[in-house]
Amino acid sequence: MIEGRIHSIETFGSVDGPGIRFIIFVQGCQMRCQYCHNVDTWAVRPSQGCQWKTADELLDQAERYRPYWGAEGGITVSGGEPLLQIDFLLDLFKKAKARNIGTCIDTAGQPFTRKAPFFDQFQELMEYTDLLLLDMKHIDPEAHQKLTGQPNANIIDLFRYLSGIHKPIWVRQVLVPGRTDQPDALRRTRDFLDTLTDVERVEVLPYHRMGLYKWEQLGIPNQLADVEPPSQEEVDRARQILGAV
Repeated sequence: MIEGRIHSIETFGSVDGPGIRFIIFVQGCQMRCQYCHNVDTWAVRPSQGCQWKTADELLDQAERYRPYWGAEGGITVSGGEPLLQIDFLLDLFKKAKARNIGTCIDTAGQPFTRKAPFFDQFQELMEYTDLLLLDMKHIDPEAHQKLTGQPNANIIDLFRYLSGIHKPIWVRQVLVPGRTDQPDALRRTRDFLDTLTDVERVEVLPYHRMGLYKWEQLGIPNQLADVEPPSQEEVDRARQILGAV
């Protein structure tokens, strides 16, 4: 029996995929994004409040809310980083499709590799995945490393792989003043996205400070503690450059 490490659940999500979504937040992430608002999901090992759940337990719970989903809704697995639990994710999505439930993954792509055994599992997972919400942290490798603590070459490769198999993606760019709002970098991102075949939507998500209290509670220094959210003008400029909604 495969169990997932589950951080929390949102039963009525409206911004993490099409329609109304039942959102499963998994525990564990290897990135250390400076603007993360779910820092409490970082710990890979089960932490206080984390629960072990089977796919059937989660889907039974999700289906209670099915009347609200409409034609487009379903489940979204977010995090944390869902791809760190690919065994569980594959089991969950296979069983979701058996119940005719729409499936979506909200991922930063950090675990992606074309090496076995991960790649074999990932290829199979894509057969049961309707959509991916894929973060674009930063197009520049050096800036990405500084921003997240991880390289981005394999993440760029994930974008290309998904384009090659024509798997639909929504691209998300968090706009952080002084970190991800440079016009040149945004134009490079747009140029890269224009080479892909599967981008259905681009979203600009303005940085916000609502998750700072989690950093304080966990005693983790936050480099953006004094950074203010971007202005509407800055958000509009980024949306224009990226061709975002």
